[in-house]
Amino acid sequence: MTSLDTSALLSWFARAGRPLPWRGGQVGAWEILLCEVMSQQTPVARVEPVWRAWLDRWPGPTELAAAAPADVIRMWGKLGYPRRALRLRECALAVVDLHDGRVPHDVDQLLALPGVGDYTARAVACFAYGRRVPVVDTNVRRVVARAVHGAAEAGPPSTRRDLAAVEALLPEDRERAVAFSVAVMELGALVCAARAPRCDDCPLAPT
Repeated sequence: MTSLDTSALLSWFARAGRPLPWRGGQVGAWEILLCEVMSQQTPVARVEPVWRAWLDRWPGPTELAAAAPADVIRMWGKLGYPRRALRLRECALAVVDLHDGRVPHDVDQLLALPGVGDYTARAVACFAYGRRVPVVDTNVRRVVARAVHGAAEAGPPSTRRDLAAVEALLPEDRERAVAFSVAVMELGALVCAARAPRCDDCPLAPT
């Protein structure tokens, strides 16, 4: 297989995708950036209540930039890796100082923000601004390895190679490309899991 069945993937996601709060149409770039940083090495179930609490207290980068570092650490709670909380505050300061409080949509500008790596930058550009850019995390790498290359594991990561592989799979239509990125990530999280994958439930399995 050299491609993925986008229609089958999107149909599956419409039925099985989780109704996560940051997937709503009214969610902005700051909310998405926040959830992506919080979700690094942390289960979604633990992220959601903290994400909501942060946004209640600091609705945007301007409010977070004005917060005391000790309060930021305290609000981070048990998410782990508390350095991420301080980096988020540094990121908020940069958004306020350099971008008038608005999260940029350009991948290179996003990458220049403190604490924002390649995955997060592309996730914000794609999911918040609808950009047709490849978004690659461990779930996506695993789906591509198994469904496209027939390999049990993805192997060592390579940013350039992985981005090129996923970009080649993106639909040309921008909206479908964004939907594809969400769906393939969800497939890796729910079905094409690292341990005990549910291959019989895979919408990409040969019929």
